[in-house]
Amino acid sequence: MIIIHVMGGLGNQLYQYALSEKLKSLGKEVKLDLYAYKDAQGDDREWRELELEWLDGLEYDICTSKERTEFLDNSMNPVSRVRRKLFGRRNRTVKETSVYMPEIFDMDEVYLYGYWGCERYYVDIIPLLQEKIRFPKSNNPLNQKFLLQAGKENSVSIHVRRKDYLTVADGARYMGICTDEYYESAISYIRDHVDNPVFYIFSDDTDYVREHYKESDMHIVDWNEGRDSLYDMELMSICQHNICANSTFSIWGARLNRNIDKIMIRPLHHDNYENIDEKVVIENWPGWLLIDAVGERYGL
Repeated sequence: MIIIHVMGGLGNQLYQYALSEKLKSLGKEVKLDLYAYKDAQGDDREWRELELEWLDGLEYDICTSKERTEFLDNSMNPVSRVRRKLFGRRNRTVKETSVYMPEIFDMDEVYLYGYWGCERYYVDIIPLLQEKIRFPKSNNPLNQKFLLQAGKENSVSIHVRRKDYLTVADGARYMGICTDEYYESAISYIRDHVDNPVFYIFSDDTDYVREHYKESDMHIVDWNEGRDSLYDMELMSICQHNICANSTFSIWGARLNRNIDKIMIRPLHHDNYENIDEKVVIENWPGWLLIDAVGERYGL
């Protein structure tokens, strides 16, 4: 059996779920560990909710507390404590230490701890994930209208994520990547390759995007808030093409897009702490157009 630790927001939770599906496709028994959302206290508790539960009938196996304790070897019974003191911990954790670790496919009886965000893990099971990851029906007529309209035109989603990235800590990590030059290059590429595109802007900073995206073929999607924000991912996935931020949320929107001729665009690097050669990034993200902060394009 393999246990996968679940953490982060919806985009990261979907990565960990997707890894479980990949491993199952290889004949492995896999369970998800939801401890951080269900039982953890203090600093171990995830401040986000388990948004996998918000999706429509998503199925996965959950490890028990006993199984988690066994794999992490953190039982507090006297015999286990003495054994650990004498012989050390029998911790089966395998941590994510590089962007792509194909060796995990040959492992068993391990506890996987990481985000597992590389496209190469899942590229061969994307159709399966598109079938399994479904959104509950929205009662908002604006969402229903969008679902009908976007399929009739050359719709293009643009994701602009700003507010949480403007904090001191996150700003150092995430800002300066999706620059004006990045978006200008992405939009220019779409205009050169798509007839009569219609752009839909998704953002947590609607005041900013209203000032920056004023052209007649650009529209702001601003009605999904709170728990309903997950519908923005669904709306992105309905668009014919996708321009993503350095955000797992919009990357999943693009990945769930079923248009076989779709153009998927994402920034060359996800964050400023990434130290990966562009050739490796291109290899790790097959099928994507990658654009750097000065607007230079890579891939495809």
